[in-house]
Amino acid sequence: MRKVTTGRFAAGVVGAVVLAGGAALAAQNPFFHDAPASPRSLPADNLPPFNMLDEHGALTPMPPIPAGALHRGPGAPPESTARGPGLALATGAAQAAVAACNKAGYRIGVAVIDSVGEARALLTADGSDGSHVFVAMRKAITALEFKATSAQALERVQSDASLLKRVTPAMFVEGGAVPIIVRGDVIGAIGASGAAGEPIGHQDELCAQAGADGIRARLEHGAR
Repeated sequence: MRKVTTGRFAAGVVGAVVLAGGAALAAQNPFFHDAPASPRSLPADNLPPFNMLDEHGALTPMPPIPAGALHRGPGAPPESTARGPGLALATGAAQAAVAACNKAGYRIGVAVIDSVGEARALLTADGSDGSHVFVAMRKAITALEFKATSAQALERVQSDASLLKRVTPAMFVEGGAVPIIVRGDVIGAIGASGAAGEPIGHQDELCAQAGADGIRARLEHGAR
């Protein structure tokens, strides 16, 4: 297979691919899940442009909100039913990853996503640059798409140019994320960013793996 020598190609890939779950949510509720303003928007930027200021720098009036689009009230059905770790497990995994990197002397950001790439937990270690969680989420989306560690995804894309079509601007194709697997099914991913060392992303991946390992047994027994 032909060797790809694009280096950090992920940041330069053009175009936007909406994940299946995001597309479904967009169809159900376009008010909340409009297309990102830019193909390089962060993964969580699935809200419509707010345009808070007009051309004169004044606040624009709030546009009419479709009934039930914002305040659904108590007992409303969930906005998402995608498979993935629930809040307790997602935050537990993120905390385990942060703790593992703290023990190794690193301050990181961690992102846990579900089976359609939506955020379930974003956690930043004390003293860490707050931007790390967004890089971590991009790594996690890479692991989810390739159903492998993000480091393995990088190796595959570098050796097979046909896989470039699977890389989207929402990804960061670099080591640091692992899929969350339950009984052979990938139900999400956890990514970490902010640790130094060589090879790049290796320490991040060790910490992400610690987070995934910390909840694996509970997931295998049906916990959410």
